[in-house]
Amino acid sequence: MAYRVAVVGATGNVGREILQILDERRFPVSDVAALASQRSVGRQVSFGEDDVLDVRDLSTFDFSTTDIVLSSPGAKVSADYVPRATRQGAVVIDNTSQFRMDPDVPLVVPEVNSDAIAGYTRRNIIANPNCSTIQMVVALKPLHDLARIRRVVVATYQSTAGAGKDAMDELFNQTRAIYVNDQVERRVLTKQIAFNVIPHIDKFMEDGSTKEEWKMVVETKKILDPTIKVAATCVRVPVFIGHAEAVTVEFENPISAEEARTALRRASGVTVIDHQADEGYVTPVEAAGDDPVFVSRIREDVSVENGLSLWVVADNLRKGAALNSVQIAEHLAGHYMQEAA
Repeated sequence: MAYRVAVVGATGNVGREILQILDERRFPVSDVAALASQRSVGRQVSFGEDDVLDVRDLSTFDFSTTDIVLSSPGAKVSADYVPRATRQGAVVIDNTSQFRMDPDVPLVVPEVNSDAIAGYTRRNIIANPNCSTIQMVVALKPLHDLARIRRVVVATYQSTAGAGKDAMDELFNQTRAIYVNDQVERRVLTKQIAFNVIPHIDKFMEDGSTKEEWKMVVETKKILDPTIKVAATCVRVPVFIGHAEAVTVEFENPISAEEARTALRRASGVTVIDHQADEGYVTPVEAAGDDPVFVSRIREDVSVENGLSLWVVADNLRKGAALNSVQIAEHLAGHYMQEAA
């Protein structure tokens, strides 16, 4: 069975990646519509190596001709058009924060909780989690199954791609300005990003945390286990693509570093590269363009009983957004929509 697919935000970083991955993974499509705001109408985007799609206007698109929508605009845009798309019969896989914590909307990472997809029928919406949450829970799931996680403390090192193309351009332009002794201009991020790190992603909340940190807390609970305690510090770093995380985990039961390595090597979506030597770990540069969540630096945390520390890296545009959305679509099409039909 082939599906009529619409990609919303098709001209953005994630939208373009979704189109590429749909082609790479040979998702069964009979038609693909590339949708964006009116100012992008008339542009073209690639679908695979040979096909080019004309960008169409999201505001006037008729979703009654669509089976699955893969969506990555801003949250405000999703709030406006997703209900319209679902009323017209489409199932929407939304990559924004708009519906993630809605109790009637499943929040899904296929390697972790694919069974939650069954709940899509309540609203015809499936939410794609935050990029930082996705890679962390993929690494945590096999460890939670093995020894049950009590508490997680995570510090993220998030690339500028997570803030969009303009932030990536800002990193490039600031770096060039420093090298040629020009004035460094800041227009997108809250502080200079070139040769710097910024401990601030998304808006501040009343308790002093940022919304990005809040997302990691509540999304991990919804996806993996509501009893897990999470503390997060989210930091923007001068990297173009690829998020890294230093994760410290406290377990209810004993678990050794070697047991963790074995469980992670067997886990779907995880690649363990963990050699206690120079170059024996993965950095964002190596992860960019690849699908797995890479885990390195697995070691016991001697400051707590039953503790481990991990280094977790992934391409935030792929597994952190586009790939996870397409994987959800694959499960939806393969296990639920065929049954419904």
